[in-house]
Amino acid sequence: MSTAARAKKAARVTGRVVIALVAVTTLAFSGYFWTALRLVKENTNTTQILQVLEDIPNSPPVEDGAIDILLVGSDSRTDAQGRPLPADVLRKLRTEGTDTVNTDTIIVMRVPRNGGKASAISIPRDTYLPIAGFREDKINAAYGAVKYLTAERLQAEGVSDQQERERKSDEAGRKALVQAVQDLTGMRVDHYAEINLYGFYLLTEVIGGVQVCLKAGTSDPNSGANFRAGPQTISGGDALSFVRQRNMPGGDLGRIARQQVFMSQAMKQLLSAGTFTDPAKMSGLLDAVSKSVVVDQNLDIATLAAQAQGLASGNVEFATIPVTSIDARNERGQSIVTVDREAVKAWVAQLIGETAQPAPSSTAPSSTPVAPSRFGPEKLLSLDGAHAVAARQDVPCVD
Repeated sequence: MSTAARAKKAARVTGRVVIALVAVTTLAFSGYFWTALRLVKENTNTTQILQVLEDIPNSPPVEDGAIDILLVGSDSRTDAQGRPLPADVLRKLRTEGTDTVNTDTIIVMRVPRNGGKASAISIPRDTYLPIAGFREDKINAAYGAVKYLTAERLQAEGVSDQQERERKSDEAGRKALVQAVQDLTGMRVDHYAEINLYGFYLLTEVIGGVQVCLKAGTSDPNSGANFRAGPQTISGGDALSFVRQRNMPGGDLGRIARQQVFMSQAMKQLLSAGTFTDPAKMSGLLDAVSKSVVVDQNLDIATLAAQAQGLASGNVEFATIPVTSIDARNERGQSIVTVDREAVKAWVAQLIGETAQPAPSSTAPSSTPVAPSRFGPEKLLSLDGAHAVAARQDVPCVD
């Protein structure tokens, strides 16, 4: 055999070996990934919210060409099983001074069934609208107010078990929130996923913090925010303060911009920090999930994981509903965000590509909707941290 022939044969063998190694490695990581997902699923709390949503009046059609997942960030003072959080944990969360339940983050993730690009539509927490079973109020009060009223009723009816009252009143609060979102956007909520502040705190600790960047230094004694200008890594209580700060340019809209960037960066870090292949990190992740995450009983965790990867890779388009004012006041003197509800429905219909759109309202929003943002060029992130450096690059600076 000639030297050239031997070299050609060796190259073929080497090529086969490389392909085999790549295949084996891919299968190994895929197997580990699915094992990790199974463990996460086993540790995730579920809610029967889909059953109670069936009787919501005037709900949009079930089949609208996409899967719509309502993502909620709650500041509940109980864990996902309804057990009160200890005082030392509340101090870490910087929420020991209040006992209400608010939903500071409300996002509808829309995943087209035809494989089109997903959208993440944010709703300002102070959006003022009618709440079924309560009154006209901020949308972030829907969960907490109806939960409180339901808990009071259950106690009066003789339901003495606190965890049972928590569970049933949580269901009522979630239903009120979902109804408010559906009525405002015209979108049918197909799935529900909620994480409370404790889980948010634990998650940022597990992944070693999240990289953020601020245009200028800022502080807020109410939330505990105290950050310098420029890039920095934050976790725990600081991360909570970062996404909850109140006194910032643009009010609720500025806070949403922060939340959107933070979510994208957190997902990058989660998927690139070796979380799924590091036993200690995986244990911490499962602990955070079991204490803080609630999803509806039919939500496939793999679907949620795929959207998390979309958030990390920039394959999700962020947008915020149009508003008419960010500094209005209601009759009780509260600062609120006002919207033209019909204009919001028309805007959502246009954003998600519906052909039949609601008639425009006679009163057009006076403010321009926050433009959809895209973060990061990466399409896929590895589970073993191989792209950890790339994932940390190009962190968008925000107010």
